[in-house]
Order: sequence, then structure tokens, then C-alpha cells
Amino acid sequence: MKIASWNVNSLNVRLPHLLRWLAEARPDVVALQETKLENGKFPVEVLSAAGYRSVYAGQKTYNGVAILAGTQPREVLTDIPVLEDPQRRILVSTVGDLRVVNLYVVNGKAVGDVKYAYKLHWLAQVRSFLEAELLCYPKLVVLGDFNIAPDDRDVYDPVAWGTGILCSPPERAALAAIMALGLSDSFRLAESGGGYYSWWDYRQAAFRRNMGLRIDLILISSALCPLVTAVGIDKNPRTWERPSDHTPVVLNLDL
Repeated sequence: MKIASWNVNSLNVRLPHLLRWLAEARPDVVALQETKLENGKFPVEVLSAAGYRSVYAGQKTYNGVAILAGTQPREVLTDIPVLEDPQRRILVSTVGDLRVVNLYVVNGKAVGDVKYAYKLHWLAQVRSFLEAELLCYPKLVVLGDFNIAPDDRDVYDPVAWGTGILCSPPERAALAAIMALGLSDSFRLAESGGGYYSWWDYRQAAFRRNMGLRIDLILISSALCPLVTAVGIDKNPRTWERPSDHTPVVLNLDL
């Protein structure tokens, strides 16, 4: 089974890219973030014609998450009740015998900002939710745009980024607390080195110069770790015309 995550940064703009990539990569499950589409405008029929069933939680202009799969996702949740958050950042469903949790984590704006405080609160609530999910679903995949670089290997210039947003110790500690539930960063099961990124700023020729961050992650429960056959970051869509600033991250499981 091939599982992927991609922040498309507007599905309205990037739908041709998504369709091209689905045809070329043929993933079984895809989690999308920043769809920026109201539910009534989600391209259900177009994606169905491409061979994918969709569940989604969207809003106009901002945020928005979706899960695509070859079979209809079921047991769908579009929010964590305790968060009481109108922003569409969480989507959960079961695909086959996998429980899939798609997250578009709050950016936080800047360390010390009110949005930064909310990011840490949001992550704490997500951790509590995932702790309960693991009790019910031992085959758990938590993936998406985490807006956190796990450690300095995941930052092109750790000195320049320092302890600012996306790299601050409290953000990394919040991510580590989620992983301490028994979740592993699937990419690090296969690759221990640095220089691998999933996001590059549109400015300063950042992609060409590989000035990026690895902030798109696929976390998996311990039951899935022995089943990993390949992991990767597909940089090709980032080379296309009018690309998203993120590129797909991919996990293959022997299921």
C-alpha cells in the first residue's frame, strides 16, 4: 500500500497537478492539506473519474483537508470535539484496516504570538485525541503538514532558523510528545541523514538552492513499522509550472 501526504496550497489551482501526480504515482491513499475549498466545490466527480473516493472538510480561502483512497473511507471524523475549532485542519477516516489521521497543523506565525500559543494548545489536544485513537486502532497513520521541523537535520540552515517558528524547542517538544505515544517518523526509519526537505519558500530561488524544511511527515504506529518497504519525498511536482510550495511525501507498506 502506498500512502502519501501533500499540502497542495489551493486545490483549485493545483487540481491539474494532483491529477497528473495521481496518474503517475498511483498512491492508494492520499492526505491533502490546504485545499482552500468549500465542501460544495470539492471536485468529487473529477477525482472519482481518476479512481479515487474522497472525504473532505473545507472552508473558503483557508485551510481545508481531504483524504483520497481507492476504496471509500469510512468512520469519518472532521474535527476533535474538545477543540471547538471552526478551522478545517483535521480529518480522520478508516481505509482498509488503517486508521488515517490527516493534520494541517497551525503555523503559529511567530514565537510568542497568540497564534503560537494556540498552536501549542492545539497540538496538546491532538495528542490526547491520538492517545485514545491508538487504543482503538493499533494500525494508525498520522500524516500531514506539521509545520514543525523535527530536528536540525530537517532544516537547510539551523543557525539562520535558530529557535524561531517551526523550529522552536516548545514546538519540537510538542511533536516529540505525540511521537512518545508510540509513533515513529517513517522517513527516519530509512534515512538518517540531513538535506531532505518537503517545503521550499517561493522566494530566493529556494527550491533550486535546496533551501528547505522537512515539515511534511508520516508518523506510524509500532504495529506498522515492520511493514515499511520504502519511504520518500517526490520532488518532481515542485518542478512543475505554478507548483505548490510543498511536495508529496510517500510511504510504502507491505499490506
